Amino acid sequence: MTDMDQRRRRAAYRAAHRGTKEMDWLLGRYADAHLAGMTEADLDVLERLLALPDPDLQSWIMTGQTKGDNDLTPLVARIRAYHGLNSQGEADRS
Repeated sequence: MTDMDQRRRRAAYRAAHRGTKEMDWLLGRYADAHLAGMTEADLDVLERLLALPDPDLQSWIMTGQTKGDNDLTPLVARIRAYHGLNSQGEADRS
């Protein structure tokens, strides 16, 4: 097993075992769908995101608003798009 494989497995576990069912679902499903294709740089960003507390992450994902000019903003936008969240934080039903 390579270092990248180990990092992907660790990130998948951390994404799916956050402590709240909502975050387990939001991050776990995204990770399951995207980890295999992530580059090392992509994985670096995901690992930094996963190190943040759930209340901050949940707020960011549901509202699309990150604190300041944050380099995690593009990843948050991709997670929101994956789950079909519109700019108001609600599921896009169209």
